[in-house]
Amino acid sequence: MLKKIAVFTGTRAEYGLLYWLMKDIQADPELQLQLLVTGMHLSPEFGETYHQIEKDGFQIDEKIEILLSSDSPVGTAKSMGLGVLGFADALSRLQPDLLVVLGDRFEALAAAQTSMILRIPVFHLHGGEITEGAYDDVIRHAITKLSYLHGTSTEEYRQRVIQLGENPNRVRNIGAIGLDHLQRTEFMTVQEISDSLRFELNQSYFLVTYHPVTLGEEPPEESFKALLEALDRCKDHQVILTYPNADDGGRRIIPLLEDYAIQNPNRVCAIPSLGQKRYLSAVKHACAVIGNSSSGIIEVPSFNVPTINIGVRQKGRLCADSVFHCEANVEDISRAIGLATGVNLKAPGNKVNNPYGSGNASKQVIEMIKKTNFEPCKTFYDLGK
Repeated sequence: MLKKIAVFTGTRAEYGLLYWLMKDIQADPELQLQLLVTGMHLSPEFGETYHQIEKDGFQIDEKIEILLSSDSPVGTAKSMGLGVLGFADALSRLQPDLLVVLGDRFEALAAAQTSMILRIPVFHLHGGEITEGAYDDVIRHAITKLSYLHGTSTEEYRQRVIQLGENPNRVRNIGAIGLDHLQRTEFMTVQEISDSLRFELNQSYFLVTYHPVTLGEEPPEESFKALLEALDRCKDHQVILTYPNADDGGRRIIPLLEDYAIQNPNRVCAIPSLGQKRYLSAVKHACAVIGNSSSGIIEVPSFNVPTINIGVRQKGRLCADSVFHCEANVEDISRAIGLATGVNLKAPGNKVNNPYGSGNASKQVIEMIKKTNFEPCKTFYDLGK
């Protein structure tokens, strides 16, 4: 009997990280891939990225509409409720043996809690991490407690998942799964990126992604305006700006981003989603990656490209030495940009030590899936015994 492995994805970033795992499940004669797509993937506002999933050769088994045209905590909570309703029907129809969930977003929490009620074991990737500037931090740990198997990105995070009361035999440090692209993806040249964007990259450029902070005092509009002002001080650099995600306040950033691109048509390219191959290719050739995305912490250092990490959203994550931290104000962002552009990480002999591994996570996930006899419910693992 084939094991039916359902994979959940709600955002462009998460899908890109799961790409090679999905390909490996799809190619394995003992496994059957089922794909649940929701959230930003289905939204015209965020680029309808489900088209890219289909273009990559995947069959989408279930599309679950959950996003409201809202930019508030109440809207997010209601979207989670819609998610539970939709996932209940979808998972009931698919009857998977296992649901794979990555990370810490509200869409993923809705899927994991539904799966738990339906007695479908959950395999959680990237648990045990800390991000003090977002409510994702709490969501991540909640998904851990709803899950049966765990693949963490570092040994420290593995220990934290065990600290949360998970059985050590079902928790494995596999490294960051998105780093599989380092070994398996053929990256684009600068000219190929330019052609695909219809925007000529003819000088050194920054790749910029800024998401709203959902915990702490970092108002999204003011912080993003500070970032744009700092970028204005770097006229000798072009800018690729990607849209924020669907967190509270994200929609308020989009008009600022679009206006900035219109005002600087030869210097700034704004795009809802680059897609994983084009995004990582843009990282590879960038002068620096700027913003507060987890990608700047986890994947970017492996390309020997500096990261300017703004504000508190990623506070608490393990970081390579190539990550320059700054507060969300003009002067500190400008200072960090100066420091980052003043180093030459690509010089011969330079190699950034990335604490998140080197890119062989997908095969370890497949191995864990095949070796595990799943139980519908797990018992609490008592660390004191």
